[in-house]
Amino acid sequence: MTVTTPGRPGTDPTRTDPTRTVPLPLRDQADVRDRWLTQRLLDLLPALMDRAGIDLWVVVGREYNEDPVLTTLLPATWLSARRRTILLFHRSDDGVTAAAVSRYPVGQFQPAWDDDGRPGTSAEESQWASVRRFVDQAAPRTIGVDVSATFAHADGLSTTEHRLLMAALGPHADRVVSAEQLVVGWLETRLPEEIAALRAMNRLVHEVIAEAFSPAVVEVGRTTALDVAWWIRQRFADLGVDPWFQPTVGLQRAGTPLVDEHGTALPGVPYDAVVQPGDLLHCDVGLSSLGLTTDTQRNAYVLRPGETRPPAGLAEALRVGNRMQDLTTAALQPGCTGDEVLAAARAGAAAAGIDGDVYSHPVGVHGHGAGPAIGMWDQQGGVPGAGEAVVHPDTVWALELCVRVPVPEWGGQLVRMGLEQGIALTAAGVEYLDGRQTELIVLPSS
Repeated sequence: MTVTTPGRPGTDPTRTDPTRTVPLPLRDQADVRDRWLTQRLLDLLPALMDRAGIDLWVVVGREYNEDPVLTTLLPATWLSARRRTILLFHRSDDGVTAAAVSRYPVGQFQPAWDDDGRPGTSAEESQWASVRRFVDQAAPRTIGVDVSATFAHADGLSTTEHRLLMAALGPHADRVVSAEQLVVGWLETRLPEEIAALRAMNRLVHEVIAEAFSPAVVEVGRTTALDVAWWIRQRFADLGVDPWFQPTVGLQRAGTPLVDEHGTALPGVPYDAVVQPGDLLHCDVGLSSLGLTTDTQRNAYVLRPGETRPPAGLAEALRVGNRMQDLTTAALQPGCTGDEVLAAARAGAAAAGIDGDVYSHPVGVHGHGAGPAIGMWDQQGGVPGAGEAVVHPDTVWALELCVRVPVPEWGGQLVRMGLEQGIALTAAGVEYLDGRQTELIVLPSS
């Protein structure tokens, strides 16, 4: 495959190093993303196509109705499909040929629209005829298309586009298979450079949380948990990064026990309650930059007058949460399914007398990313479909879970300690991206 290396003449490489500054200026972000795309097409896609057993991958999207995977394949300056955009990836002995059947040039993709301008031929007919000519020449044994009952990320081929594609393929239509495994592999597999960028992004999230859980933001007795959540979202906007979901901040306090909601125990303090001394604060935040995402939860304690540290029972709850993290990461092994990781983590927790749930998930291009589900908050016995997917190396995860621990200082009241941290799984094992929380953030009462 012949590709060009994106970049501008005279560009200072340190300006486009995402590990140095997050976020980068938008123009520099585009350089980084296009460089990553080139590397991914050259270094990752051939092996992913081989693993999935697909000779030709067809990705089709129309403007305002894009396949979820399409934006990960387009140049950074293409913010969406244009008219109908068709990308073709043909695996051969020489690598992968990446071609675009599009009215407009698509970055480094080889143009493959042979618009012969025959009288009476519409643009649509000409475009699909070009697809057919490409397929005739490639003669693939299998043609992967984006349809999946399990992963929404791999189910982006609309009914109309599927009908038109099948008609265009003609005698090749019986070679069509689901590209689910290929799409999931493409979306979940990370370059080392992407993992480095995610490490920097997690560091930024941790810095924002530390600022949010400080006297600079929280005025005890006046600020509400909802105020802090909106402060985090505004801070992201000021920094030039986007949240991929609305940040949440919740409170737990002595005398207000957990409440049952849909079969799980959640804090009973309203989200608009004012922060008071003795409160346990919890946040759940995620940002997007460089086409990647994070997902993080951390906890803080507001000291009561005369206290110099959190109650020992709350510190113990965090320690138990860390132990649950250890059990889950120990089970996170390539070749296992998500359900197998879940079962092993829960068995270890039961043996250790830990009351907790695991609901970890891949994170990367999407916050709730493509790949194996390791439980869901309401599915602790396994997740049909997504839980049966296999864990692969060079993937990034949100290690998300909770434990429930009685706190003696709160009269034995159960506390729900929710933790979530970005981790990378590589050949070297599991790495916490910018560390994990092992001590509660402490806020003074005044």
